[in-house]
Amino acid sequence: MSIKPLQDWVVVDQDEAEESYSGGIIIPDSAKEAPHQGKVIAIGEGKFVSEEQSKGRGRKKEKDAEKKFVKTTLKPGDHILYEQYAVREIEVDGERTVLVREEDVLGLLV
Repeated sequence: MSIKPLQDWVVVDQDEAEESYSGGIIIPDSAKEAPHQGKVIAIGEGKFVSEEQSKGRGRKKEKDAEKKFVKTTLKPGDHILYEQYAVREIEVDGERTVLVREEDVLGLLV
């Protein structure tokens, strides 16, 4: 089974943690920090935002505020850098999968 993300969610194949040695001591897997970069596997089409949100005026909600569809800019195959605490980890078919919102992506690695 594969995942088709909705809205602006990005499915990321997280890069492997590098073997680190500090002063000749091997750091165990449980103490390694997860990398904050990976390859985009799939991405949703975009999401609706109110005019205030798209102009950067905060998250005010008005009953009659117009909604605007904002398409995602990332595409599968992009190598990205994302915020450390922005990930959602889920398990699909016994494999760990990482989901990140496009707004939490810091940049593309080229």
